[in-house]
Order: sequence, then structure tokens, then C-alpha cells
Amino acid sequence: MINFNVPPFTGKEMEYMRQAVENQKICGDGEFTARCSQWIEERTKTQKCLLTTSCTHALEMAALLADIREGDEVIMPSYTFVSTADAFVLRGAKAVFVDIRPDTMNIDENLIEAAITEKTKAIAVVHYAGVSCEMNRIMEIAEKYGLVVVEDAAQGMMASYQGRALGTLGDFGCFSFHETKNYSMGEGGALLIQDKKYIEDAEIFREKGTDRSKYFRGQVDKYRWVNFGSSYLPSDMNAAYLYAQLELAEEINETRIRLWNRYYQQLQILEERGKTQLPVIPKGCVHNGHMFYLKAADVEERTALLYFLKENGILAVFHYVPLHSAPAGLRFGRFHGEDRYTTKESERLLRLPLYYRLTEEEVDRIADKVKEFYA
Repeated sequence: MINFNVPPFTGKEMEYMRQAVENQKICGDGEFTARCSQWIEERTKTQKCLLTTSCTHALEMAALLADIREGDEVIMPSYTFVSTADAFVLRGAKAVFVDIRPDTMNIDENLIEAAITEKTKAIAVVHYAGVSCEMNRIMEIAEKYGLVVVEDAAQGMMASYQGRALGTLGDFGCFSFHETKNYSMGEGGALLIQDKKYIEDAEIFREKGTDRSKYFRGQVDKYRWVNFGSSYLPSDMNAAYLYAQLELAEEINETRIRLWNRYYQQLQILEERGKTQLPVIPKGCVHNGHMFYLKAADVEERTALLYFLKENGILAVFHYVPLHSAPAGLRFGRFHGEDRYTTKESERLLRLPLYYRLTEEEVDRIADKVKEFYA
């Protein structure tokens, strides 16, 4: 059986976790948390990186820093994971969904401006499959209307847009290190901050509303409860697990892209014959091989292909159910404009196995079975 996903593992994870235990500092902000944060800051050229317990919590912190309040509106795609909306709905905001582009499955930048009202406070973009949204246009709109831009770059580690790392293009960027991502700490994430003025508040929110970070830097003689906050700080053992993968980040990235390219080369003939559609990488975007998907003709054909692959020992999956059609989406949000592509394209998309330890031979076998189905 070829699994859909196998979490990344390099071999040093257990040794680094043992070191974290021996350091007698297994709670947050230990040695390995510092190493991971520094690595991400240097790699992405961001002002500040704070590890979090999940990308969900990174998004929640971004909503706090953006001062999202009850009655505000946040524009976002409906084709995304629930966390993108949850972070803002928890603050009392309404999610305003707009349609996606069928080529990248990202928010359609040309539909954002029409969805802006006097209540709009922010734009939350999602870089689907590690392929960037059209950020130049989105940032122009945000500047014109004075809006905060939050990048849900859960899938975007090591990807870029016009030479800049995803997560550093807006005001706040959010990474995921869930077990399904290119780099994992089991459950975990990171918040990237571009403006230094937000750093102190971010540290306070992350440390349960206290100035504990200033205390450990020797800036105050005791730490106090100074604002509201929560426990967004991950264990240093989780950070130790992650750091083993960051040390081999380039190798992992190159491996995934090689496998992605092999899929594309093998299945391109199906696209040429009009049987399916393959991912599109726009000019100026550098992806990270996070996922390889194809699009069937419709939901019935996709279901048949899923069953065919499963019968042949291959676990493939579909992805998000659009949020605007979900019970909570109907309650906490609204769809602006016409749903031309969000539902239709989501029902066609099928994700093939792609992970660090997947072999080229396995990719060939999967591709052969897909071609057999369409034959």
C-alpha cells in the first residue's frame, strides 16, 4: 500500500529531542526553539519569527495583532481549511468569501476590491499548494484601502513570489508544521512579523498575556499579567524534532520538487489529450512541491478514480469542502459575488501521494495507474 502521506523524518529527531530533555528545558523558548526561529528568520528574511503550537494559533495571533473586532469583515477564499476563517470569527468578525482562480486555486485578486465595505479590516490570503497568490495586486488593494494582509502560508515553507519568501509579503505570515507538511513537528506552526512595532505585543499574546519574554531577557525583574493572551508556545521537544528537518531543508525541498516534476512529466500526456488538468505555476512563483494534484472531469469521475487507486493499493484523497457551503460558513460568513469556480473546481481536484520518503518508482507506479484508469 502506498500511503497518501508519511511524516518527514531525517534520523536526528530523536537525538535532538533527547538533548532537549537533557537541557532540562522542555517547555517553550528553549535552545531548539531559538534555533528554529533564527533559521526561519535568516531563510525568509523576516523581522521576527515566533514558533507556535499550530498554524491555527499563528493565525489567531495575527488576528489579535490586527485588532480584529466584533463587526469587522475579513475577505478570504472559501476554498481553504477552517482555521483561516476560525481565527477571525473567534474575534467576532464576519468571513467574506470570494471566488478562486481555477488555475492556481488561490483567491482571485480581481474580485477582492468589489467585496470591500466600510467594515472590511483585513484580507486573508491562502497560498494553496505552496503556490503564491498574486501578491503585488493584493498589496496594492490593501494599501489603497488601509487593510491588513494576513498570509495563510501553511503550505508555503520554502516557496517564494518574485524572489521573496511566502509569509513575508503581507503584514503577518503563518506557517504550519503539522505532520502533513513538508517540515513537521507533529503539531506546530510559526508567526512571521514584518513590522517591529508588533513584536512586543505578539510575545505577550503568546505568553498568556504576560511579559515573560522580557523577564527572560533581563528587561524586567519579574513578569506580570499585562494583557489578554493564551498559551501559543510549543514545547522545546517539538522544536527539536523540527530542527532536525530544517537542517536538511534544502534536501527535502529538492526531493519533493523532483517527485513533483516526475508526476508532471508522467501525466502531462493526459492533459495534452484533454483527459485531466495538472497544476499551474504562474511566472514569478517558485513552489515547494507541497502537493501534486490533478483535476478530473467532475465529482463522479474523481470518485471513481479514488476507488480505482485504492483498489490498486494507492491512497489518494480529495481536499477542502468550500467553507461557504458548510454549516459554520453559512452562520459566520457570506459569499460575495458568483461562485463560478470554488465549488466546481473543488469537486474535481484529487491529491496524489507526495512525501519526502516516496520513491521515484512509486511515483511511476501511481502515474501508470492513473493513466490506466483514463485508458
